Amino acid sequence: MEEETVKPDATPRIKRNKEVPSAAFVGAAWFVLFVGVIAYLIGLWNAEMQLNEKGYYFTILLFGLFSAVTLQKSVRDKLEGIPVTNIFFAISWFGTIVSILLLVVGLWNAELALSEKGFYGMSYTLSLFAAISVQKNIRDTAESER
Repeated sequence: MEEETVKPDATPRIKRNKEVPSAAFVGAAWFVLFVGVIAYLIGLWNAEMQLNEKGYYFTILLFGLFSAVTLQKSVRDKLEGIPVTNIFFAISWFGTIVSILLLVVGLWNAELALSEKGFYGMSYTLSLFAAISVQKNIRDTAESER
């Protein structure tokens, strides 16, 4: 019996399962995103801090959501063999790391109770993770329709 040898491709490509994410997973991801963002915003609305501080934390949330989705997209593009420039990939990582560091520095210096700091940290990370999941679901759904 002869053994077949498979020659590896020059460019690694991951074959993705073309299945659509389940409705339960899509719904849960959207629900968690809304819960995280709404909880964070309600916390900001009710916080006893100056308007410029509230603006700082709001801007960090928007920056974090955008940078996390951008990072997820660029990582997945690379895994699937879609060209991503090194500068875009580096900026995606940089933006995500900086958004998290800005939140940490802001909370470290804020005159808030530890429970409030924990609340903002948890709702922020929940929102970022959920945004990544929602973006993945959107992409998987669009890919399965092709």
